[in-house]
Amino acid sequence: MNLKDKVVIITGASSGIGLSLAHEFAKRGAKLVLGARQYVLLCEIAEEIEKQYNVQAVAVQCDVSVEDDCAHLIKQTLLTFGQIDVLVNNAGISMRALFRDADIDVLKKLMDVNFWGTVYCTKNAMPALLKSKGTVVGVSSIAGYKGLPGRSGYSASKFAMNGFLDALRVENLKTGVHVLTACPGFTASNIRNTALDKNGKEQGESTLHEEKMMTADEVAKIIVDGVEHRSRTLIMTGQGKLTVALSKFIPGILDKLVYNTFAKEKNSLFK
Repeated sequence: MNLKDKVVIITGASSGIGLSLAHEFAKRGAKLVLGARQYVLLCEIAEEIEKQYNVQAVAVQCDVSVEDDCAHLIKQTLLTFGQIDVLVNNAGISMRALFRDADIDVLKKLMDVNFWGTVYCTKNAMPALLKSKGTVVGVSSIAGYKGLPGRSGYSASKFAMNGFLDALRVENLKTGVHVLTACPGFTASNIRNTALDKNGKEQGESTLHEEKMMTADEVAKIIVDGVEHRSRTLIMTGQGKLTVALSKFIPGILDKLVYNTFAKEKNSLFK
């Protein structure tokens, strides 16, 4: 796919991977519709991108956990540009709490944003994507292949996203709609700062070593390359690829490796 003048929707576009995706798509000449809850910030980002890359960028306030907001995001895109070529389901939140300690509402919130947000946006965009033979992208995670301790709701939501996208891909083998599942490993972004604790409040500080992680810009370039090349699945980082491989062949050993890794994080949950 040549992205010049293609219409791209990005959810969760105000920070992290979503913001980097906005810049990467704009570099390649795409028209952007940016969705996020922080509308004022989003408008500033859209204005900056228009000036920097000489492309059109529209900001739409959207909480993806609200079905009507997702419908509005798609409707506004069609009113503005008349088509949708790429939908990037990027909006997401994480958590950090052992399941035994976490309020059940924390897990519900993660499912609402990470899984249902993807479903709502994709459902509303599907008629336009079928018409354009466009692309659905789900920004998932290695946590969608291996359950991570202290992140039960996050892993569950990403497993659900992966299953949804896999079924959607098979359903559309003959329609021309492309489905890409992108699974970054640990990425330096604000997702751990905004991760919910056991009571549903943002933890505020990352417990992992952000400086050793892949950058959001690096992730964005890989994803946009994947859209252009109509890739099926993107497993990122050597650690991520190894995790997926070990989960297939020696899952018991992987359990111990994952446990030991998270037992070493700052303020470990395993005490």
